[in-house]
Amino acid sequence: MSTSHGPEVPYAISIPDSAINALQQKLALATFPDELKGATWDYGVPLADVKRLVTRWKGGYDWRAAEKQLNEELPQFKRTISVDGHGDLGIHYVHKKSSVKNAIPLLFVHGWPGSFIEIRKILPLLITASPDGSFPSFHVVAPSLPGFGFSDAPTRTGFGAEQYAEACHKLMLSLGYDEYGALSNTGLPQYLIVDNSVTQGGDWGWLVTRYIGCLYGHKHAKAWHTNFSRPEQYNFPPTLTSSPYIYLTSLVKPYTEAEKEGFKRTEWFLGKGFGYNSLQSTKPQTIGYSLADSPVGLLAWIYEKLVEWSDGYKWDDDEVLTWISIYAFSTAGPAASARIYYEVVNMKRELPTPTIPKGQSLFPREILVVPKAWLWSPQLVFTSEHDKGGHFASHEMPVELVDDLRKMFGKGGPCAGIVKGREGY
Repeated sequence: MSTSHGPEVPYAISIPDSAINALQQKLALATFPDELKGATWDYGVPLADVKRLVTRWKGGYDWRAAEKQLNEELPQFKRTISVDGHGDLGIHYVHKKSSVKNAIPLLFVHGWPGSFIEIRKILPLLITASPDGSFPSFHVVAPSLPGFGFSDAPTRTGFGAEQYAEACHKLMLSLGYDEYGALSNTGLPQYLIVDNSVTQGGDWGWLVTRYIGCLYGHKHAKAWHTNFSRPEQYNFPPTLTSSPYIYLTSLVKPYTEAEKEGFKRTEWFLGKGFGYNSLQSTKPQTIGYSLADSPVGLLAWIYEKLVEWSDGYKWDDDEVLTWISIYAFSTAGPAASARIYYEVVNMKRELPTPTIPKGQSLFPREILVVPKAWLWSPQLVFTSEHDKGGHFASHEMPVELVDDLRKMFGKGGPCAGIVKGREGY
């Protein structure tokens, strides 16, 4: 399929009654494990939490109402995108234009265990027009990555970061955004790219948008922003050979209390919160059977991350169940979303660091938290530190995240005017 412009085909989520009934039947037959007396979250999701959520899922939670709200709030579409070596894939996406004609196109890329739902809170903020021209506005595109949500899944092995980037890039071109940017949010990394459009993302969105910057930067991507705090030019911590300036600076400048807390957070994640990654990056098919067949298993697997990766965010039960239901009712099934870990770990090559300008938002309860000095690179033009917030920045701290984007691309910001003909005011 070419990337020629064409009319958008509206898409409405409409899960068959048979799928909802099958979910209810499985929930009714759920078998729960026992639990040790005195067990805490260190052992995993508490039994009481899972039982409460399953009870609500079986009776009280209304998927049809949630489905209706998503369809009303988020203008959704689906179009065919051809990925080299993998054929045509139906890509589901949210697309909302600002009333400002010269608004900046922005590609928002989610991660795991997120989905397109992560655009929900920031969408109305991003498309808002400034009455006094004090901040930019954005045209927003938020796809479901292949294998996630209501996009088709790859059917062949080898669909890695470059292919995810290609799918997103071709989607933007098909919508007429020949120059664009990207924003990733949650899953493992995140960032924003701009070139008559921008990108933002987190988690896997970070990696996908990073690849967009490498593969399509300068011509199509002018800058990028991320809230995933991973150094671009080396594996942390810095060493005398990998980054001598940062290494030597860290020896003479004492770490702040906040940075020490960040070390603790990172140590916790890598030591006690990283098991899911080891499983999904080595045997995704094996864990896939549980995710696909057991809604209770799927619930516990993802709910654990929602709670432990956020910063004391008060998750409403129905909010959680909508998040999980998108995985349960996804086009390809929840097992498909786990394979990105395996494919990326087994990539045959690593691309160089993007040379386009970069913006960074720092949240203290991200899953990896490193000192700001470790993130320095010649491309880093914007940094914003926050005293609250975790991995799901667009969901936990929507106002703060959007404010950072406005500062980066607004008047007086380091990337003001970088998008040709797209001031967005």
